[in-house]
Amino acid sequence: MKTNSEFQAGSRTAWSPTGPIVRKLTLSILLLTGLQATVLAQTPTILEPVFTKPTWWVGAAAGGNLNFYQGTTQQLNETLMVPAAFRRGNGIGLYLAPLVEYRKPDSKWGIMLQAGYDGRSGKFERVVTPCNCPADLSTKLAYITVEPSLRFTPFKSNFYLFGGPRLAFNISKSFTYSQKTNPDFVEQVPIADVKGDFSSVKSTLISMQIGAGYDIYLTDEKKQRQTIVSPFVSFQPYFGQSPRSVETWTLTTVRVGAAIKFGRGKLVPPAEVVPLIDTMVTFSVNSPKNIPVERRVRETFPLRNYVFFDIGTTTISDRYVLLTKDQVKDFKEDQLEVFKPKRLSGRSDREMVVYYNVLNIVGDRMGKKPSSQVRLTGASMQGPAVATEMAESIKKYLVDIFGIDGSRINTEGRVKPRIPSEQPGGTKELDLLREGDNRVSIWSDSPDLMMEFQSGPDAPLKPVEIVGIQEAPVDSYVSFRAEPAADIYSSWSMDIVDQQGVSQHYGPYTQNMISIPGKSILGKTPEGDYVVTMIGTTKAGDVVRKHSTVHMVLWTPPTDEEGVRYSVIFEFNQSKAIDIYQRYLTEIVAPKIPINGKVIIHGHTDTIGDEASNQVLSTARANEVHDILASALKSAGRTDVTFDVLGFGEDQTLSPFNNNFPEERFYNRTVLIDIIPQK
Repeated sequence: MKTNSEFQAGSRTAWSPTGPIVRKLTLSILLLTGLQATVLAQTPTILEPVFTKPTWWVGAAAGGNLNFYQGTTQQLNETLMVPAAFRRGNGIGLYLAPLVEYRKPDSKWGIMLQAGYDGRSGKFERVVTPCNCPADLSTKLAYITVEPSLRFTPFKSNFYLFGGPRLAFNISKSFTYSQKTNPDFVEQVPIADVKGDFSSVKSTLISMQIGAGYDIYLTDEKKQRQTIVSPFVSFQPYFGQSPRSVETWTLTTVRVGAAIKFGRGKLVPPAEVVPLIDTMVTFSVNSPKNIPVERRVRETFPLRNYVFFDIGTTTISDRYVLLTKDQVKDFKEDQLEVFKPKRLSGRSDREMVVYYNVLNIVGDRMGKKPSSQVRLTGASMQGPAVATEMAESIKKYLVDIFGIDGSRINTEGRVKPRIPSEQPGGTKELDLLREGDNRVSIWSDSPDLMMEFQSGPDAPLKPVEIVGIQEAPVDSYVSFRAEPAADIYSSWSMDIVDQQGVSQHYGPYTQNMISIPGKSILGKTPEGDYVVTMIGTTKAGDVVRKHSTVHMVLWTPPTDEEGVRYSVIFEFNQSKAIDIYQRYLTEIVAPKIPINGKVIIHGHTDTIGDEASNQVLSTARANEVHDILASALKSAGRTDVTFDVLGFGEDQTLSPFNNNFPEERFYNRTVLIDIIPQK
C-alpha cells in the first residue's frame, strides 16, 4: 500500500499522479462529456435484483395444548349424576391451524390470525364413591378456534410477543365415565363404562391469550421467496373458559408449538440507466476475518521530551504530576498509576499518565545515574528571559524535590524552540502552533536518559514500557471506502442492516474512507451478515445509493497472546524526522516481529492544517516506517511477515489522543506499530 509521494519541507501538500487535482480534472471532463451525451449513449448497468422483505406471511401452526381442569363436575347430563364430584384434572390436546400474518419490515407492530382445531381433552383425577368404588372421568372436549392477535417485536429482533382474544366454537363434548368395583368385594360384577355428551355445554366461548415466539429464517433473507419456522408458547387463562353453563368446571391451557410461514418479497425495480455520477464512485467494505474484542498489549511508549507551559505563566502546569519530597521514595517508573495527574486528559489514559510524570521520571533517572546531566531549553514568544524562567522552574523542582545537584542542570532561554511548529509566513491556526512552541525541551547526551541511538534537543527520552488491555484494537476496525466521494458528494452516510432487519445509521462523512470498530456494529452478536447501503448526496442535491455486503465475526484472542506496540513520533508537518529512527526500527523493533507475525502500521496527525493534506501526510509517514522495517526483514532473509499500512490522517475517532492540549497534539503526530502474533 505504498503511496508514491514526495514531501516538501514545511508543507502539508503532496504531488501524486492520482492526487486530488488530477482526479477533479478527470471528473470535470467526464461530467462535461456526460452532459453532452444522449441517454442512449450510456450503457445500462446490470444490477442484482433487490427484494423487499415480505409484508404478508401465510402458513400453518401445530402444537400441543397442556390442559388443566379446576372446579367441580358431577352432574354430567340430564340422566347421569355420578356419586362423587370430580375437581381437578389435566391432559394434552392437539392444536392445528392455518395462519396469516401481516407486518411491515420496518415496523415493530403487526397482526396475526389463526383459525383451526383446538383440542381440550383431558382426564380428571380419580375419585372414590360412597361405595368405596374408584371412579374415572375423561373427556374429548374440542373446539374450532379463531384467534386474532396483535404482534409486537421489541428492538426489531426475531423475538416477538403476541396477544389477543380467542373465539371458540364447540365441536365435541363427549365424556367417558368409568366406575370400578369395591376392592373389598372381589365377586362384584363390573359396571360398564358410560359414554355420552356433557349437557349444558356452551356453544361459544370468548376468552384471551398471550404468548411469545421466535422467527428462524430457513432461507436467505435477500431472496424473493422466504420461509420462517417460529417456535412459540402461549398462555390461555381460565377467564371465559368455563366449558359449561352449570357447575364450576374451568379450563386453563398452556400451548407449545411451532408455525411455518411463507412470504414473498416485492422486486425493487432498478433504474433503467444508472446516473453517470453513480458509476464514478466505487463503494467497498473491508472487514477483518476475525474481529478481536480486546487484546493484551505490551507497549514501549516514547517519552516526549517537551514540557508545555500555559502562555503567560512560568509555573509548571497542574496537568503534570508534581510530587512532594516524602513521595519521592515511593516513586517507581513501573508503577506510575499510583501517581496520576489532577486533570487527566487524553483518550489513552494510561499513556498520558506516563507522559504527565515526565519530570518525575527524569528526576528518578538522574538520581540513579549520578553522572547524567541535562539541558533545559525554554522557548517563549515573550522573550528569552521568560523562557529561561520556565526552564528554571523545572530545574528548581528537580533540585528541591529529587535532590539533584544544580550543577548537573543547565538552563537557557529562546524565543523559538530549535524545531518550531510555527513556520515563517504562516497565517493559519497560529494560536495552536504557538501553544506548542511555548515549552521547555529536556535534552541530554547521557544514554541512560535518552532513547536508544538518539541524543540532542529533539530526541525523545528513554521510553517506558507499559502493559494494558487495548479495547477495539486497530485490526478490529471495518473500513468503508467511497472513492472519490470527497470530490463528488457534499456528504455521504451509511445504513447497516443485519439479518433481523435491525438498522444502524452512521454519518454523515465527507472523506473517502472511514473506519468503525467491528464490535460497535456487532454489539453482543458473535457473528452476522450485514447489508451496507451507502447514501451519497451530490453537490447538486441528488441522492445516490450503492450497496455492499459484509460478514463479521467477533473473536477473543487467547489469554496467553500478547501484542506488542511501538511508536514513532514526529515534529510538526514533517516526515523526515523518521531518519533518527532508522537504527531504532532496524535493530530494536524488527527483531521483535515473530515468525509469521502480522504488523499493522498506522499513521496519524493532529487536527492542525488541511484534512486532505493530513491524510496524505499520515500515509507517507506510515509508508516510511514500513519501508525501513521491510528492508530490515529482507536483509535478515525473512519474507514471512504480513504488513497492513494505513493512514488515518486527523480522524479523531481513530487518533490515539485528543487534541485539546499541545502535548496531545504532539503525541498524535505519530506512527503506531502493532505487532500481532500468528493467530
